[in-house]
Amino acid sequence: MGYSIETRCQHLEEDNSRQECFGAVSYPIYQTATFAHWGVGKSTGYDYSRSQNPTREHLEKVMAGLEKGSHAIAFSSGLAAITALMELFQPGDHLIMDEDLYGGSIRLFQSISAKNGIRFTKVDCSSKDISRFITKNTKAVFIETPTNPMMNVIDIVKLSEIVRKEKLLLIVDNTFLSPYLQNPLELGADIVVHSGTKYLGGHNDTLAGFLVTDQDEIGEKLRVISKTTGAVLSPFDAFLVERGIKTLAVRMERAERNAQELAHYLKKHPHVRKVVYPGFMEHPGYEIMKKQARGFGAMITFEVDSVQMVHGLLEHLQLVKFAESLGGTETLITYPIVQTHADVSEDELKQNGITDCILRLSVGIEGIEDLVQDFEYAFNYYKY
Repeated sequence: MGYSIETRCQHLEEDNSRQECFGAVSYPIYQTATFAHWGVGKSTGYDYSRSQNPTREHLEKVMAGLEKGSHAIAFSSGLAAITALMELFQPGDHLIMDEDLYGGSIRLFQSISAKNGIRFTKVDCSSKDISRFITKNTKAVFIETPTNPMMNVIDIVKLSEIVRKEKLLLIVDNTFLSPYLQNPLELGADIVVHSGTKYLGGHNDTLAGFLVTDQDEIGEKLRVISKTTGAVLSPFDAFLVERGIKTLAVRMERAERNAQELAHYLKKHPHVRKVVYPGFMEHPGYEIMKKQARGFGAMITFEVDSVQMVHGLLEHLQLVKFAESLGGTETLITYPIVQTHADVSEDELKQNGITDCILRLSVGIEGIEDLVQDFEYAFNYYKY
C-alpha cells in the first residue's frame, strides 16, 4: 500500500520494529557507542555506532522514503553531509555550481574542496544553458532551488536532461522546500542534500544533514565515506529529527500560508523596494515551481529602502528573531551579508543581487496577525 506523504511522516511503511521495541510508539534512542557480539561471526547486525546505529538507521529509512530514494545517510550537520559528498570526487575533477548558493557551501567549495584539487565554475543555472561550461573533467552540477537567498528557481527536469546526456551527476540541495513540497530524485536528480537542522528537525534544537540517492552504487560509496570520515548523526539527534519529521506536513502547510500573507503585506509597504517570493505570479520561476513542487515554501527575501531601515527592523522586531537559520517553528530574520554570506566576496554578492538592504525571512507558524503587527511596530518605530 502506498501511503500519502503526511502518513509517511508518521509511519515507516515496512517497519516491523514494534515487536523489537516492546511496542514503543516512538522509536527508541539506542544511546550506545558499541554493540556486543554473541560470538565469532555472530552479530546483531550492529558493531559500532559510527558505522550504524538503530536509531539513525530508522531515521535514514524514513528520509529515504520521503525523498523517494533507496539510500539515505545522516550526518552531524548539512555541511558535514556536503563535505562527505565532495569525497566522491578526485583532484582535477570539475563541478558546475549555481552562483547563488548558501554561503557555507560556497565557503566549503572555495576554501576546502578547491584546496583538495576540485575546480568549480559558477553559473546562474536558473537562466543560463550550462552546456557551454561543461569540460572533459566535469563530473557534477550542484544547485539549490529555490536558491539561497535570492529565491531563483531552477528547472530540475530540464537541467537533468542536459546532465544525463553528458553522464554527469545532478546534486540538488532541497533544504528550502523539504521532501514535503519537492522530490528532486523524481525529477531527475541523482543526489539530494538536506540540512536536517532546518525544516526536517523543525525546532531549532539540533543539527543534522542528509544525503539521499536512488542509485545503489552511489549509496554504497557514500555509506563507506560516512563511516570512514565519521561525521555521522548521533542517536539522540536522530531521535530529535525523526520527532520533528512527524509534524513536517502541518508545519510546512502553516508556515507557507503565513509566508504568502506576509509576502503580500511586505510587497505593499512603502519602505520595501521589492519582495522575492516564488509564490508571486510575476516571479520568473512561478510556473516552474507549479510544475515541479507541491507548494512555494515559507522563505521570503525582501529589500528595504536603506541600511538604516535594516538596522531599525533588526533592533525593534519583537516576535521575529534576528538569527541565522531557517525552517523552525519560530519566524527568523537573517541579514545575509553579515551572517549566511559573510565570507562571500563583494563581487559575488553584487553579481547575485545581495546588497546591504537585503533581508531573508524564514516564516514560522505563529499567528499571522501577530507577525504583521510585529513588522508594523518595527517599521513605525524607526524614524529617519
